[in-house]
Amino acid sequence: MKIPKDDPRAAYMSSNTMVNLDNMRRFVADKHHWVMSTTRADGRPQMSLVTGGMTPSGQLAVSTYPERVKAKNARRNPNVSIGVMGADFGSEWIQIDGTAQVLDMPEATEAFIEYYRCISGEHPNWDDYVQAMHDQGKCMIVIEPTRWSPVSKGGFPPSLFED
Repeated sequence: MKIPKDDPRAAYMSSNTMVNLDNMRRFVADKHHWVMSTTRADGRPQMSLVTGGMTPSGQLAVSTYPERVKAKNARRNPNVSIGVMGADFGSEWIQIDGTAQVLDMPEATEAFIEYYRCISGEHPNWDDYVQAMHDQGKCMIVIEPTRWSPVSKGGFPPSLFED
């Protein structure tokens, strides 16, 4: 039995929307809750919940500490994946695969500024911010996207609904 398209359940129909590079960037621009997947030494995935931002140049940026496993894994194997989620669990999402580079201070200075800007805008004192990142011993994982999935939304398969 097919479900009528005007049924309230239609709001929960799954979807996959292919996107080009510009549309992928637009989708990600205001979303900062991500899941980052790196590869452990034994080949199994390691996932971390992270706050991330897409820089104006289209790179993904994640701030962390050099001793964190995601940074160690990305140094060893730069192939990473990012899951970018919407505001809630039922929101649309996208997976972005890319090549990571881990930048340490002071090399990471400009990356930290871009990271902050794409998430929070302008800082009231950039010198203080950069000094804090240096004092905290932070590093930046910068990811160049190489491919991405469609923008997807889970739910009922479209085949359950009338045409």
